[in-house]
Amino acid sequence: MKALIGLGNPEVKYKITRHNTGFLIMDEILRAHNVSLGDKFNSFFGKKGDLLYLLPKTYMNLSGRAVIELMNFYKLKNTDILVIYDDATIQFGTFRFKKEGSFGGHNGIKSIIQSIGTDKFDRLKVGVGPVPDNIPIDSFVLGNFSETELNNVSKMAKIALNAVDCWINEGIETAQNKYNKVVI
Repeated sequence: MKALIGLGNPEVKYKITRHNTGFLIMDEILRAHNVSLGDKFNSFFGKKGDLLYLLPKTYMNLSGRAVIELMNFYKLKNTDILVIYDDATIQFGTFRFKKEGSFGGHNGIKSIIQSIGTDKFDRLKVGVGPVPDNIPIDSFVLGNFSETELNNVSKMAKIALNAVDCWINEGIETAQNKYNKVVI
């Protein structure tokens, strides 16, 4: 089994913020994979075949609580998950698959590392930056996408679907080689 985990915040007011990029990408994946979500693991949760889909309702900073519940229930290893989330330190429209690493200032990733006890898990970082000099990073990531950016997020989500399917079927190394680049 493999789990696709999109990070974001569950309230409507956060729906089109940069910090909800993981949720926005997962929306496209769920549509394409024809998966409906229920309520489990303090998350929006779905299962189809050997794939699990998780969007934590714990808010970003406590994402690890939902992830560890899912992993414990299904006896998943850290190598069985892919976490999809925003990264304000990389250029808008850039994808970066990574196998491991620090939390890089992202509190959702920090929570997951603390909860599962390792930083060795696959990630798909989606660039939403750079952060303008005159705006604090928290304000930037919790700010709404502009209309132009939102149109591009839709395009990124379609490409992310292909990237995630590549990760599922061919592994992270192939996904890195094909998708670690600017896509928009």
